[in-house]
Amino acid sequence: MLDPADFGIVELGDPRLRQPARPVAAADLGQVLEYARVLQWWMDQRGGVGIAAPQIGVSLQILIIASRPNPRYPDAPLMSPTLLINPEPLAYGGHQVALWEGCLSVPGMRGRVTRPDSVALRYLDTAGAPQELTLEGFPARIFLHEYDHLQGLTFVDRVQSVRDLVTEKVYREQIAGD
Repeated sequence: MLDPADFGIVELGDPRLRQPARPVAAADLGQVLEYARVLQWWMDQRGGVGIAAPQIGVSLQILIIASRPNPRYPDAPLMSPTLLINPEPLAYGGHQVALWEGCLSVPGMRGRVTRPDSVALRYLDTAGAPQELTLEGFPARIFLHEYDHLQGLTFVDRVQSVRDLVTEKVYREQIAGD
């Protein structure tokens, strides 16, 4: 059994965060649940609403989306944590929406990122069976944010200008109104 303490959150600047993750092979499906447990632990410890395997230094296409209200995202809708293996966007829909995003791998910062408001995707479940899912609103944003990690990208790469980056303190005091 993997110990979450043997892992940590990989932060911006670490080259592992910039490498595209490799697909999970059928032979590796058994270990996916162990990595998922570690991902869930770190996401819970840091108050995240999603996390991808590269964020713990594991170069596999595994991510969890888990929208839920918490101190970082008080207005997030509640959904059960969903583990996605080898996810692939199929279609984007809705309109483009600009919102502030944070990231466990970019502590202390937020960025205003424009993303589609919905996404249809395909992924494998833990049994290796293909599944399809359509996400809208904040859960779609979480997926797209985490999917970027599988491509070696962070929200910092998605901001239109450096003026769209703020510290967490400025975000809370001047934008979120805390």
